[in-house]
Amino acid sequence: MAPRGYGQYCGFARALELVGERWTLLIVRDLLVGPRRFSDLERALAGIPTNILAARLKELEASGLVLRRALPAPERAVVYELTAYGRELEDAIVALGRWGAKSLGDPRPGEVVTAESLVTALRSTFHREAARGLHAGFELRFGEIVIHARVDDGAVEAAIGPLREPDLVIETGPALKALMSGDLAPARAIREGSVTLRGDRALLTRFVQIFRIESLPAA
Repeated sequence: MAPRGYGQYCGFARALELVGERWTLLIVRDLLVGPRRFSDLERALAGIPTNILAARLKELEASGLVLRRALPAPERAVVYELTAYGRELEDAIVALGRWGAKSLGDPRPGEVVTAESLVTALRSTFHREAARGLHAGFELRFGEIVIHARVDDGAVEAAIGPLREPDLVIETGPALKALMSGDLAPARAIREGSVTLRGDRALLTRFVQIFRIESLPAA
C-alpha cells in the first residue's frame, strides 16, 4: 500500500507518511524493547485487529524500518525487529512518551498496562541529572509484569524481566503513577501499603526522583 501523502515536501510530513498511521508507533515502541514474534505483538497490543497488525508490519518492512528474521533452532520462529533506520525513532518515541505522560490522569475503562509500555515509561521519564553518581538496579513488579532498570551514573538501561541481585525490588500497582508524578510521597506509599519493598528502602526516594512524570505547564 502506498503511503498517504500530505502534498508537502517536508521531512516532518514524510515522517508522518511512514509512521503516522494508527498503531504504527505503538508497534515501533514495542520493537524498541526487543525483537517480537507476531503473536507477541498481538498479545501486547490488545485490541489491534490481526489484519491491521499484518498490514502495519508489511508497511514498516517496505519502508525499511522493520525486518523479519528466522530464529535458529530450537526456536524456529520468525521475529520482527527494527533496522538501524527504525531504531533512530527511539529519541522521538521517548520524547513523545515523556510529553504524553503529563496528560495521563487515571486509567480509562479498558486500558491496560503492558511490560513494553512500562519499559517505555521508565525510559521516557528518566531524568539524567537526578541519576548522576548513582549505581543501582531496580526491579519493578506490577502484578504479573516484571521489568527492571539499571542506573549507572546518569545512564539507564531498562528491559523486561527480573534483575540479578537488584538493589531494590518495588512491588506496586496503580499507585505507581501517583508516585512518579509526585502525588504520593514514598513514605506515605510505604505506610499505606501501596508499595512493598525488598532491599535498600531508601532508594525508593531516589527512584521517584529519577523516574519522574512532569506536570502540565500552567495555563
